[in-house]
Amino acid sequence: MGHRTKLAMLAAALTMGLAACAKPEAQAETARPVLVVHPAGGAQSAFSAYAGEIRAREESALSFRIGGSLVKRLVDAGDRVHRGQLLAELDPGDAGLQVAAAQAEMARLGGDLERYRKLVAQKLVSQSAFDAQQAAYRAARAQYELMRNQSAYTRLHAPRDGVIATRLAEAGQTVAAGQTVYTLAGDAGREVAIALPESRIRQVVVGQQVLVELWSAPGQRLPGRVREISPAADPQARTYAARVALDGDAAGAVELGQSARVYMQEQGEAAALSVPLSAVQRAADGKPASLWVVDPKSHRVHLATVQLGAYAEDAVPVLGGIDANAWIVAAGGHLLREGQLVAPVDRDNRPVLEAAPAAAAK
Repeated sequence: MGHRTKLAMLAAALTMGLAACAKPEAQAETARPVLVVHPAGGAQSAFSAYAGEIRAREESALSFRIGGSLVKRLVDAGDRVHRGQLLAELDPGDAGLQVAAAQAEMARLGGDLERYRKLVAQKLVSQSAFDAQQAAYRAARAQYELMRNQSAYTRLHAPRDGVIATRLAEAGQTVAAGQTVYTLAGDAGREVAIALPESRIRQVVVGQQVLVELWSAPGQRLPGRVREISPAADPQARTYAARVALDGDAAGAVELGQSARVYMQEQGEAAALSVPLSAVQRAADGKPASLWVVDPKSHRVHLATVQLGAYAEDAVPVLGGIDANAWIVAAGGHLLREGQLVAPVDRDNRPVLEAAPAAAAK
């Protein structure tokens, strides 16, 4: 073998040896795609909204105290009425006849009573017979007064100032005693009638301050307060009827029947941030639960210990440990490790943060 050949073989061997001793090239870290979300709720969504209708605080169902044929209907729905105003009349014929009959009976018994008074004075009848005649006369007089009152009951008057909200009878119709003919909405205040679900009934209290927004005036919110809450749920809808009173001049800015929304400030856990159940990393040995939080600058995750509220069907309130601007890993947290580089995306698989800085070589 020639000298030159030996030198070439030696050079090749040295090159292979140096290559074997050299460190492998550093490989860039690959970012793992993760689904991230902001916590729901917080200050911007700490209100609950309930649909309602503007109603009068005093709503009266007006009816006759006796039955009869309705011969006059003097007002209609929407008419403004005043206290004592005549609203409707029944046919007074039968009532008049009853008054006349009672009056005649009272007169007859009155004449008999005078004769008995003279006879008892002359000892021609017993005192007990006179007392019985006197009792009969008093009963007849009471019957006459009753019939006279019932004659007055053929006329229906407004008990207070207000607006006729509904009309439920027509002239010529026969109505029964106590059957509603009109509904009167009094002028003493306006309220919003709403229905509270069972899940919220313990979080709303009488006197609680609220805001009322009319559908016809979006963005303009009127002050109000919860005036009353029904103690029992509606058997069909399973909701609790509630009334919201409008404060001050706000009552004059609404009309009966308008649609409105009532906004109530959430209390306790209902006002807290919340995250999906899939985001929660449950710790063993009684340690607090935690969430994977993405650092928006480095795109690396760290485990944040949080205080949780009562678990719901698909979410859980976060009472402490994160803020509303945090990016929370919503799924796949069991595959992550502390400080791992990630590529945050939303539910449409779109990047939600600026491109991550170049990863450091291992």
